[in-house]
Amino acid sequence: MVETAVGSSATSANAAGEQHPKTGSNPYRGRDFLALADYSPEEIRYLIDLGVELKRKQKSGETYHPLAGKTLAMIFEKSSTRTRVSFEVGMTQLGGNAIFLSKNDIQLGRGETIADTARTLSRYVDGIMIRTFAHKNVVELARGATVPVINGLTDLSHPCQALTDYMTVLEHKGKLEGLKIAYIGDGNNMVHSLMVGAAKLGLHIAVASPAGYEPDAEVVGITREAAKATGGKYTFHYDPKEAIENADVVYTDVWASMGMEAEQQEREQAFKSFQVNAELTQYAKHDYIFLHCLPAHRGEEVSAEVIDGQHSVVFDQAENRLHAQKAILAALMG
Repeated sequence: MVETAVGSSATSANAAGEQHPKTGSNPYRGRDFLALADYSPEEIRYLIDLGVELKRKQKSGETYHPLAGKTLAMIFEKSSTRTRVSFEVGMTQLGGNAIFLSKNDIQLGRGETIADTARTLSRYVDGIMIRTFAHKNVVELARGATVPVINGLTDLSHPCQALTDYMTVLEHKGKLEGLKIAYIGDGNNMVHSLMVGAAKLGLHIAVASPAGYEPDAEVVGITREAAKATGGKYTFHYDPKEAIENADVVYTDVWASMGMEAEQQEREQAFKSFQVNAELTQYAKHDYIFLHCLPAHRGEEVSAEVIDGQHSVVFDQAENRLHAQKAILAALMG
């Protein structure tokens, strides 16, 4: 399958019921999950609802093994607690197995080409999850693989986390369409996926970032275009108070992502007026919920009183990584 840097309609929906070239009548089996832009609103909502159902099954002790005998290769060039544990546990709960491959076990583009790595792994496993830096590496891996490739995170996007986030919002708010989500912080991979997800699902996403740290212009264009079909909305603000006004959901992320440690002090200066704290959240709705993809730095992007307060649902959100990703695995590999 061939995707652009941020997604394309080439792998999108079969919402009209057409047969998928690789999977026949099943519009999910065998597909990649690289960007929310590759999926229709109906397909994204299906995956969210499936995540909710799989969570119900797990909580009730119901055995569900659609991936019995199947194996997921997990490539980590960029480490993560939540991504590794949630995918590994998810595969086990679905009856399958997961193999962890660190950057020392597999070096994409160094020695062996990405294309050869994709072809080789496709002969051994039933799916590949990769968490890496360059988005182009994930696209190239998916192009060469004959099994589904799942984007566990790149410098450009984080679609598994965004799917999780909207599942969490649905659980706590009872709906998605028409809600306002305010994202306060760096215009990074996290907000890129949140933006596209909001547009696809009919939410208003208001983003506030300092000058020089705005979201990617191409992603903004994709977001605006997707919003036209759903009634969603994207707005950008340099003043976080404007963005957070009457928000149903307040979201932030670290100011310096992994690999940007050298910019930490510079970013602390640029973002010092963008901390999510009690003073800022008073502009949100009284019943807002607070989200953070974790790990969090209390006293930097968020105050302890907010992330540990009554509006915070960050650990529900962290748990839902397991259930949302199980939905992706079951749909693509089942």
